[in-house]
Amino acid sequence: MKKLFSAAAMVLGLAACSGQQAEPEAAAVNVQSLGQSAITDIRPADAVASYPVKGTAIERTFVHQPPLIPHKDSYSISADKNGCLTCHSVEKAARMKATAIDKSHVKANGEFNGQYYFCVQCHVAQADNKQALVGNTHTK
Repeated sequence: MKKLFSAAAMVLGLAACSGQQAEPEAAAVNVQSLGQSAITDIRPADAVASYPVKGTAIERTFVHQPPLIPHKDSYSISADKNGCLTCHSVEKAARMKATAIDKSHVKANGEFNGQYYFCVQCHVAQADNKQALVGNTHTK
């Protein structure tokens, strides 16, 4: 009986000290907008980047520089599918009138080398952006 009272007292003591008591009233939440304008405000659209005329490209400025992409670079690249290879694979490039991937990206047996799967890691879009992408405070 003494063990039962000791166990009950211990459980009651632990329950009292557990810190799970409910607050009498929940505090009000103050939500603020991230933007500085009201939802009804209208602002002009951002300037759209322009890409070079088909068949033109910027010269490379150093040896082994990855060529720039003369079109948008937002094609789907996942572990299952590489959107770039739909036009630029060795088999399809001539038919699609696109530049084939470089021989450095192909294995000896003619298969695409998986080490170069994420194209936009090295190749970037060649666009004339109308707005600054990154602020610059450099002076001469």
